[in-house]
Amino acid sequence: MKRQKLRRGIVLITFLTLPIVFDYFSPAIPFFGAMEGIVSGSLIVFGILFLSSLLFGRAYCGWLCPVGGLQECCMIAVDKKAKGGKLNLIKFFIWVPWLSAIIFLFFLNDGIKKIDFTYITITHHGISLMDMKAYMVYYVCLTLALLICLLSGKRGFCHYVCWAAPFLIIGTKIRKHFKYSFIKLNCEPEKCSSCGLCNKNCPMSLDVKDMVQMKKMYNSECILCGSCADTCPKKAIKLSL
Repeated sequence: MKRQKLRRGIVLITFLTLPIVFDYFSPAIPFFGAMEGIVSGSLIVFGILFLSSLLFGRAYCGWLCPVGGLQECCMIAVDKKAKGGKLNLIKFFIWVPWLSAIIFLFFLNDGIKKIDFTYITITHHGISLMDMKAYMVYYVCLTLALLICLLSGKRGFCHYVCWAAPFLIIGTKIRKHFKYSFIKLNCEPEKCSSCGLCNKNCPMSLDVKDMVQMKKMYNSECILCGSCADTCPKKAIKLSL
């Protein structure tokens, strides 16, 4: 369980840094930038996340995501499973119009004219929250994320709302198609005792036991946190590099 303590410590730290990096995960700033033909820092970050998923799948979600840190804290209060299934498609109904609108705005403004990583945040010396107005926006967004987590179950924000998740899911599917990876889950079904601890401890509410028994450890919602591997008493699951 040392690995899980380390992982939770890391995502908690990244959550505490969210006031500094908030703008670099903003879904709104890319709109403002596209209106001026500017590629903003947050758009670059989303691109980096997509590229990272080609190698590491959704490990970012499990190990580094600031909002993941918030959701891990929420799990102390609410430990119910998120329903998932077809509801996981909600985030794509958010993501497709959002990304399409950004592309359209670039097209409308004669394409990309400039790349500016600190676009908008440059007035704040690269730090996201430097005035009362910015903090109000931050706490409204934080409250909404908190409510989603508390009402929808474990990591509900990841399942239903996150606009970064589709970038990572698409990259993960590309990685799976070409059959290469730097990190993945492996299993030995013959060791499984069907105790169900993997299901209970999965922060993404996946049916890991069924995945093991079918020897299919891929799931687009898996964040490669390793919780299932670290809680399996028979070591039937391994998180491998």
